[in-house]
Amino acid sequence: MTDDVLIHKHGRVGHISLNRPKALHALTLDMCHAMSAALSDWADDDSVEAIVLDHAEGRGFCAGGDIAFLRNSALNDGGVSGRKFFHDEYQLNHQMMTYAKPIVAFMDGITMGGGVGIALPAKFRVATENTRFAMPETGIGLFPDVGGGWHLSRLGGRVGQFLALTGARMDGAECLWAGIATHYVPSEMLAELKARIVEKPDRIAGILSEPVGTPPKARIESNADKIAKHFASDRYEDILASLEAVMEDDDWAAKERDTLGTKSPQTCKVALRQLADSSKLDSFADNMVMEYRIASRVLTRPDFAEGVRAVIVDKTNDPQWDPATPEEVSEDLIDSIFAALPEGEEWVPLK
Repeated sequence: MTDDVLIHKHGRVGHISLNRPKALHALTLDMCHAMSAALSDWADDDSVEAIVLDHAEGRGFCAGGDIAFLRNSALNDGGVSGRKFFHDEYQLNHQMMTYAKPIVAFMDGITMGGGVGIALPAKFRVATENTRFAMPETGIGLFPDVGGGWHLSRLGGRVGQFLALTGARMDGAECLWAGIATHYVPSEMLAELKARIVEKPDRIAGILSEPVGTPPKARIESNADKIAKHFASDRYEDILASLEAVMEDDDWAAKERDTLGTKSPQTCKVALRQLADSSKLDSFADNMVMEYRIASRVLTRPDFAEGVRAVIVDKTNDPQWDPATPEEVSEDLIDSIFAALPEGEEWVPLK
C-alpha cells in the first residue's frame, strides 16, 4: 500500500482520498493499484453502499498522471514502464466506469488528465468554485486519454472536440453547464455534505441537490455557437481554416487559432480521430482498447518527450513538434498509431 492514497471505511461508505499534495495529487502506479484494490474489496462487501472519492489538502483534486515518470520511460526504457502505467491506470478507469455501487467524486480543485479519468466515471461528479477542469494533452504531445475519447465525444455541441484540441480550462459552473459535473456546490458546504452522505448513503442524489442555490453563469455558454460552428469538422485543417476565415473580425476565433498554433499537430489529429471513432463504440472497454493502442505508440514518438521538456521540465514553452505542421501529419501515420497491437499485448480489463 501507499501513503499517497488514504483509504477508510466510514460506516456504509468507502472513502478514497488522494494524498500527494506537492504533486497536486497526480497519480502514480502505486496509487492506481491501491485504489483498484480498495474498490475490488468494497465491491464484494455488502456493508459498503457507496464510495466517496476526494483529495486531502491542497488546491488539486488530481492534476493527472505522473508525467515525469512517463517521459523518463519514453527516453530510457523504450516505453516499457510507461505502457505498464497506462495499462493499469486504464484498468482503474474501466473498473470505476462499470462499478456497481455509486461513486461520488468531489472535483474541488485542479482536475486534469488522469484526474478527469477518475472523476468522470463517477455517477455523481461534484464541482465547486475551485474546480479547474482540462484535458491539456495536446500541449505536451500526448492525447486526451483515460477515457477521454468516450467522455468528450459524448458532450453536445462539439464542446468535447474543443476541449480536446485547445486544452481549455473550465471552471465549476462551466463543468455543470457542459454535463461534465452533475452538481455544483460551494466548497464550504462539502464537509457537511460528506457527513450527510456517510449518514445516508442511499440518499446521495437528494443530499447533493438540496442546499446549493443557483450556480454562477457558465462563461463558455456565450461561445457555444462559435464552438459548434468552428469545431464542427473531424478534419483538423477544416477547423483551422474555419477559425482563420473570421479571425480578423473575431477576437475569440483569433485567440483559439493562436492557441491551436502552439499544440502538437499529431496530437490534434489523433484526438479528432479518437473522438470520432469512440462515438461509434458500444462499450467503454472497447474505447480503452483503442486508447491503449494510441498510448503505446505516442508515448515513444518524438512529440511527447519534447512536449514535456518544453512545458514541464525546462518550462521554455517552445516545443519543436515533429511533424511540425498539420499537413505533414499523414493519414498513414495516424493509421499506424491506431492499429491493433500484437496478440497478447492488447489492453484487457481487470479480472
